[in-house]
Amino acid sequence: MMLIGLLFIWLVTAFGLWLVTLLLSGVRADSAAALLTAALVLGAINAFIRPLLWVLTLPLTVFTFGLFALLINALMIKITAAMVPGFEVDRFSDALLAAVVMALLAIAGFILMQWMMFDAVFWMQPGPGPMHVGI
Repeated sequence: MMLIGLLFIWLVTAFGLWLVTLLLSGVRADSAAALLTAALVLGAINAFIRPLLWVLTLPLTVFTFGLFALLINALMIKITAAMVPGFEVDRFSDALLAAVVMALLAIAGFILMQWMMFDAVFWMQPGPGPMHVGI
């Protein structure tokens, strides 16, 4: 089951990167193989490097109300572009816009999955008590 989950996340990431290449002229992929490879590398970078950067920059992320996390995500996309032949990001601003698009896609995916699984969207953990908020 875990392997299916990883495969699903990899394909969703590749789909997100494909959408980014359609929306932003500064982000390009030469082929589907480049997109799939970029999604794999981005997943590995996000699994190993991003958590360390998040811990090191936690005070700055808190001070900016989480907006600094977008800069970290943009850096991860820029590093991915440097490592994957056929996947190009022209400027850091393009990587930042790509990070915003990917974040919006993640939010939409979260909402869609909650809605499909529970027929409602729970912004907080469902359970007993007054903090139970659902749509």
